[in-house]
Amino acid sequence: MGSSMKDRQNDMIESFQSLFGKEELLAKVIECFPYPIQVYAPDGTSVLVNKAVLNEYHVSSPDMIVGKYNVFKDPSVIATGQLHVLKRAFQGETVFFPDVRVPLEDIAERYGIQDFDVEAVYQDITVFPILDDLKRVIYVVALLINRRVYKGKDEIEKAKEYIENHWLDKFDLSETAKAACLSKAHFTKLFKKHTSVTPHEYYINYKISKLKEKLLDTNLSIAQAFAACNMDYNGHSARLFREKVGVSPSVYRKMSE
Repeated sequence: MGSSMKDRQNDMIESFQSLFGKEELLAKVIECFPYPIQVYAPDGTSVLVNKAVLNEYHVSSPDMIVGKYNVFKDPSVIATGQLHVLKRAFQGETVFFPDVRVPLEDIAERYGIQDFDVEAVYQDITVFPILDDLKRVIYVVALLINRRVYKGKDEIEKAKEYIENHWLDKFDLSETAKAACLSKAHFTKLFKKHTSVTPHEYYINYKISKLKEKLLDTNLSIAQAFAACNMDYNGHSARLFREKVGVSPSVYRKMSE
């Protein structure tokens, strides 16, 4: 994460922590928060979910989750191999999971949901503890922020998902068309019709958007930001950035400070 994103997250975590001892106010803040939030007891059992969680996953009542769901026993969480990292939050540490694919199929089966209107969702998940005066963990909060949402089960959305999952790789039209289950010629024509750009242009635009994020991290030099996006920092890549963004990488960084 860039330093500015970390600062914003730290400020938000401190705000939640400041509400320790004011459980009723804390519950109201969480309930009204615009992003999905789930609060766990130290044993991993859900003790509170806000309206954004219910709306996000089409769950009709918090009673379906609270007291029944345990994050340590969730097969989809266990399957990630990151349970040991998650448990660090229950030991007093803040942990961050970037770009996590939400297991919509598992959620739909768990709660009997049949009306999901999205094919895939990727989230940034921040998990942090609420500590008492003796620095003991009394609650653990999971904040879920959607980064990518793919609506509809069509070929174009599948292609977008493939491109955005493989943006660090060299663009491969054959593999992208295969992900959409279409021939290269038909896929290229259909993609341009629905998005107004070619698949390769979409790939470049997405790659530049990730590069812009990296340039906001002042811990990285400009060359390191390019390298983090699997790009060489040279005349060609600098010109490409300027064509897409309107300013050079160095000017973009200064404008963002």
